Amino acid sequence: MKKGSLATVFLVVLIDLIGFGLVLPLLPFYAREFAATPVVIGLLYSIYSVAQLVFSPIWGSLSDRIGRRPIMLLSTAGAVAAYIMFGFAESLFVLFLSRLVAGVMGGNIATAQAYIADVTTDKDRAKGMGLIGAAFGIGFVLGPALASGLIHPSLQEWVAATGMTGFAEWMEVRRFGLPGFFAAFLSFCSFLLVMFFLPETVERSAPGEKPASETASRPSVFMPEFWRKLSAQQKATGGPILFLLGAAFLLSFGQASLYSAFPLFAEEILDMRPEEVGMQFFYIGVIAVVVQGGLIRPLSRWFSETGLFFTGNILMTLGFAAIALSQSVSMLTVFLGVMALGHSLNLPTINSLISKEAGTESYGAMMGLAQGLSGLGRAIGPTWGGFLFGVLVFLPFFATALALCITIWIGWKLYRRKPAT
Repeated sequence: MKKGSLATVFLVVLIDLIGFGLVLPLLPFYAREFAATPVVIGLLYSIYSVAQLVFSPIWGSLSDRIGRRPIMLLSTAGAVAAYIMFGFAESLFVLFLSRLVAGVMGGNIATAQAYIADVTTDKDRAKGMGLIGAAFGIGFVLGPALASGLIHPSLQEWVAATGMTGFAEWMEVRRFGLPGFFAAFLSFCSFLLVMFFLPETVERSAPGEKPASETASRPSVFMPEFWRKLSAQQKATGGPILFLLGAAFLLSFGQASLYSAFPLFAEEILDMRPEEVGMQFFYIGVIAVVVQGGLIRPLSRWFSETGLFFTGNILMTLGFAAIALSQSVSMLTVFLGVMALGHSLNLPTINSLISKEAGTESYGAMMGLAQGLSGLGRAIGPTWGGFLFGVLVFLPFFATALALCITIWIGWKLYRRKPAT
């Protein structure tokens, strides 16, 4: 049952993330249809992350009490509704509402992690959790690629050539909505997988009884308890843990600011079409999969984790700043590649460094704090990028790179403290 359940969870999360990747590169262009300003586009990205930050702990806590399946069924059904709203959006308000509903119902990842913890032993848990990371990588590769194909003019021309002129005209009208409908279909498939192939792992708690599992009881960053835990963990562990948690926030913040600023820059400065921007997101995803899925293991044997973390921060910062200097699509592709390579090096290594600094007794609490701060970065970053783009088109990249310089300093401090071996 365990292998079958893990495979089902992997497919559910993968489908979920493909759907997310479908709409990710298109949001700025869709919002432009309704005369959205850059800062509004940034808010359109941020509202999803904010809602997810608030509601993921709630869904996680409920899944401990009433079971994983009901929450995952509710989450996937909510995603279907959100994507249908996205596809039919006739105003900026409906577009915002669709992203808000998607964020509120975005409890699948946290619940899937809890499910994996339920069905794996301590020895196999890291391998099981690795399925989530693999799903992220594949989803962020396939999603943007599918989005680029669905909105490409050649697809509409092919549909018209087959004699379905009415459908081709509908595709033209609903050009940016079409990936939303496809994402809704994928989410419905995910709903069916949970409904028919995913057994429950949690026994419902009696009224007033404390649930046996506490996997999702971590407080939200919007709750005072989160910051009290952060302060307590810093006092308990000491060392550079606070710097690492700060770096986790900054790296997530920097990557998220790219979501809103980069498509707008590509359109305004390089006159790139939406499908071309989608392929650049696909390219970033491929680099992440290749590095994190294959190269990071041999690199970790050849170099120290602190050295890889330090190098990754340098590459990400330099690549981010260089994006603003792009004079052609080929230059942009190179600079995006440098940035993506850096982020693919520092993301897995910072998680490992945090876990080692925390120790076994504080591992769960510390990783929860890191995930919360990373989520906060994803919530703030897009609005920051959109706001600065509205001031000056080059400003988001230079200003964010300046903020990322702090991570280079943190990486250098760690590297000096723990020299490469």
